[in-house]
Amino acid sequence: MLSKEEQEFRERLFAEQMLEECYIDPTKELEHPPIAISYGEHSYSTKEGLVTYPTPIGTYGNFSFLQAPPKTKKTFLVTLLSAAYIGGESDKFIGKIKGHRDGKCILHFDTEQGEFHAQRVFKRTLDMCRMDNACYRTYGLRSLSHKDRLSVIKIAIEDTPNLGVVIIDGIADLVSDVNNIEEANEVVQKVMAWTKDYNIHIITVIHTNYNTNKPTGHLGSAMEKKAETQIQLEKDSDDSNIINVRCKSSRNKSFEDFSFFVNDYGYPQVADAEISLIDSFVNDKTKPTYKGSPPSIG
Repeated sequence: MLSKEEQEFRERLFAEQMLEECYIDPTKELEHPPIAISYGEHSYSTKEGLVTYPTPIGTYGNFSFLQAPPKTKKTFLVTLLSAAYIGGESDKFIGKIKGHRDGKCILHFDTEQGEFHAQRVFKRTLDMCRMDNACYRTYGLRSLSHKDRLSVIKIAIEDTPNLGVVIIDGIADLVSDVNNIEEANEVVQKVMAWTKDYNIHIITVIHTNYNTNKPTGHLGSAMEKKAETQIQLEKDSDDSNIINVRCKSSRNKSFEDFSFFVNDYGYPQVADAEISLIDSFVNDKTKPTYKGSPPSIG
């Protein structure tokens, strides 16, 4: 049994060690954080002249989140982002979205859908890239408790070598109640720790409150405060088939607004992608084949 003085001494040593690890030298020259996914480019002036730089949607070591009302095709935007990150032939769909993968892997967790519908989402991404796997590991966590979901995500992150991006489609399912302040803060803290410890970017998805553009509950509020990028999806007022995507807030330069829709073949497509290329893609001899219903569900 430690004495009070010994316990205080041990706590002080631990605090001093943490302070040392957390110290940031304000005089040190730091590079921009490496980009995981970007949309378009922007230019800015430096001592060496004008520099053009990809506009980040998300950088390694940070997390972002998508927010929208139910049935606003959030999962289709997730497909666009994951396809852009994986690469392959996804450029026919993704417009100016760009993945900066450099051989890294991606984990994709779906917490809401059953196996059939979750598998459709995962397969759609690979079909758009024209790849079989490409270090794309996919999991459906619907049958697990919220505590078990957190545990398996943690283990998967720890055990996946060369990991770059993690998608958690349904972060509200990692807590028992989105208005539980303690649970909300704990989940957001875990997400921030994972991004730092493994130098990854985590993309999460959450609903907005009814009739507002605020993400749901205390969990949504905590994410607003800590996320690198907050992405808002809205149905176009003139055409409900079009989804408008805007950067609601960012610690970087905000990416420009863009729109996407689900094309006749069931694939999400950025509005400025070349339609003739899409037609060629799905009608050639190597077009994806499906068992059962067409791929537009998801």
